[in-house]
Amino acid sequence: MRISDFDYELPPALIAQQPLPERAASRMLVVDRATQTWSDSQFELLPECLKEKDALVLNNTRVFPARLIGERSPSGRARS
Repeated sequence: MRISDFDYELPPALIAQQPLPERAASRMLVVDRATQTWSDSQFELLPECLKEKDALVLNNTRVFPARLIGERSPSGRARS
């Protein structure tokens, strides 16, 4: 597997710059592993997607601006 296998075209207009005013209206991708299918949905419908013994894991981390500067081995040249 190569990192380039994960490359894809993402138009800038589709990158959210701020959350929706109505957070429940956020889009959600629902994956059904049993049937190997997926569908688009809305976050407000999340309770309908959960089954009795499902585990819901919440991630409240935030994105912060960062940049790593490294050097290539063994040449020592800076990465572009």
